[in-house]
Amino acid sequence: MDTRSDPEKLWLPADCRQVVADAERELLSDDLDRIDASLHALVDAHERHMDIESIGLNAGTNVMNPRAAAMLGRSLGNRPSLGYPGDKYEMGMEHAERIEVVAEALVKRLFKAPFAEIRVGSGALANLYSFMATCAPGDRIMAFPPEMGGHVTHHRAGAAGLYGLEIHPVPYDAARMAIDLDRLRIEAKRLKPKVITVAGSLCLFPYDVGAVRSIADEIGAWVLYDAAHMAGLIAGGRFQAPLAEGAHLMTCSTYKAFGGPPSGLVMTTEAELAERIDKIAYPGLTANFDLGKTAALAMSVLDLLAHGASYAEMCIANARALGEALAAEGLRVHGVTRRGHTESHHLALHAATFGGGQTASKHLAKANLLLCGIGLPIAEVAGDLNGIRIGTQEITRWGMRPEDMRQVARLLARVLKGNEAPDQVRPDVIQFRCDFQTLRFIRAA
Repeated sequence: MDTRSDPEKLWLPADCRQVVADAERELLSDDLDRIDASLHALVDAHERHMDIESIGLNAGTNVMNPRAAAMLGRSLGNRPSLGYPGDKYEMGMEHAERIEVVAEALVKRLFKAPFAEIRVGSGALANLYSFMATCAPGDRIMAFPPEMGGHVTHHRAGAAGLYGLEIHPVPYDAARMAIDLDRLRIEAKRLKPKVITVAGSLCLFPYDVGAVRSIADEIGAWVLYDAAHMAGLIAGGRFQAPLAEGAHLMTCSTYKAFGGPPSGLVMTTEAELAERIDKIAYPGLTANFDLGKTAALAMSVLDLLAHGASYAEMCIANARALGEALAAEGLRVHGVTRRGHTESHHLALHAATFGGGQTASKHLAKANLLLCGIGLPIAEVAGDLNGIRIGTQEITRWGMRPEDMRQVARLLARVLKGNEAPDQVRPDVIQFRCDFQTLRFIRAA
């Protein structure tokens, strides 16, 4: 069998093309049983690495309740589910469609939302659906810039740009890590955007959604709150309540702090928007969707209904304790005078000293310390991101508590400040993780 990529994806970076070529050469063959065995071995290796031997501090990942994860493997995920409950295109869906009804009702209960769209495939698509429901190509929107956590879906390379929107920055106050409301009012009146987007990929502190809504009302704009990272804390009632505070729309991913399957949600307070989004989903862009993920979503919402408040409180407590411990180790933790390092499960480190956020993260990954880079409103780092982003949601689910954060900080500092070789630190990371192998804040059978 010729296992070469043909044609080669020349637009990929050279090192990525090399990884693809190496995997094809090592794992593909004419022996299908050998490929089968390799796939199973890779899954086992991935789970051992991520779930047993590493400290997961990536802000965009989490671990699911095994009872929810089991739903992903059930046969209902194999079946198309085209149409509304009670009027499915393919017959035989009378049991499965009730799962859809339950999942949607639970999401609305969790977020106290009048309307919820649960068929969305991802948080990125949730943003696209929201832009499509509120804008036409060529319209203006305002969104957080990358250095304030603005996500790619809000910008030219993502959903907003691909849909043809004209994107302008939401002004910010870097010293307070907050929206500059005075400048926003001036710019919004000048630009007259159709949508003002709030939040994104780094949320250290709640935003003044009510004030943004007042500005939006003055110009007839919609307010979209991107809760991709914050949905788990919002569900627990321990961060802010964007819909109650004035957002017309709230989108989110259902993994990350939410702790569910890889999918997305759109919630709205407006019947007009709910109807538009419903038609975008069906018969538009979602049409058929994975009912296995829908069932897993429903199970994950039950976890948050039962344990969301205590889970959110522990995520925040761990982040605050970790921020203090990292600062005590001599690492530069981003923060705000009189507010501290965070009021959420997010933290950020300044990364210039370490060559940039992604450079440092790749180095830490060799020690099984998993995180990633992020943009911050500070001096840029040439060729890299200027910050390192940390999230405590996954380690919280594995049972770590504030008293454990000193050891987590010490392990990070040994690589970043002590210049210890990652392979010398890795055994201690693995040993530390041995004490945290039981999931918390989930409903048991």
